[in-house]
Amino acid sequence: MAYAATKEHAHALIECMALVQVPVAVKILEKMLDPVSLALANAPYEDEAVSEEEEQAVVRAKAETGPATSMEDVLAELGFTAEDLHRVEQAPLEARGKNA
Repeated sequence: MAYAATKEHAHALIECMALVQVPVAVKILEKMLDPVSLALANAPYEDEAVSEEEEQAVVRAKAETGPATSMEDVLAELGFTAEDLHRVEQAPLEARGKNA
């Protein structure tokens, strides 16, 4: 999809959202436009060879176990609360596709 068409599609999707969903979408878009997130998204692909030592470090890291990340922690990192998620989930299905 061409850039202009993709942008128009994004606008159309926002117009179809229920009012309760718009603030959530805005927060997600703001996160995506954060300078650090933007820099990471636009960073060149890392094509440097990986050493045996680095590969072993990755294997060790993947084998490590630790405390699980809670849903509340994930939501908080994105700037939401469980109540925000609950409000979106409770929006009537027919209202999710309309600005009402």
